[in-house]
Amino acid sequence: MEPLLHLVSLTASKLLHFSGLGADRKAPKTTKMEEKALEVYDVIRSIRDPEKPNTLEELDVVTESCVEVRDLGDEEFLIIIKFSPTVPHCSLATLIGLCLQVKLERCLPFKHKLEIYISEGTHSTEEDINKQINDKERVAAAMENPNLREIVEQCVTEPDD
Repeated sequence: MEPLLHLVSLTASKLLHFSGLGADRKAPKTTKMEEKALEVYDVIRSIRDPEKPNTLEELDVVTESCVEVRDLGDEEFLIIIKFSPTVPHCSLATLIGLCLQVKLERCLPFKHKLEIYISEGTHSTEEDINKQINDKERVAAAMENPNLREIVEQCVTEPDD
């Protein structure tokens, strides 16, 4: 009888925890951050690779786990994306980062700050590229280049647009 009571207690505890009715006050906030992260992922998953006919999701350049969202208060969020280029010497990693920046700035319906990084150890010049991707002046200058802008537009435009 005792093992049965323990099993019932454990099951009830898990049920309360997963339903959000338990004593854990962080659960609703965590769920909100997880929902925001999925919303961000839904925006970036369809970006096309500049060289290949595949999306960044299909190439595992971006995954659900590469998106982190933190609450900054006043309905503002910090979005951190850590993407993984397909090869350590990928010459288009900066362009992929630019595509992520552009698509998120255009499509996210909530107030946010954005940080985009190459996942640690996945690129030979990740530090330099991380600086470029997160430098607003460099991003703006890159988007003034008509050739770069055209490539970015091809990558971020949805197939049915």
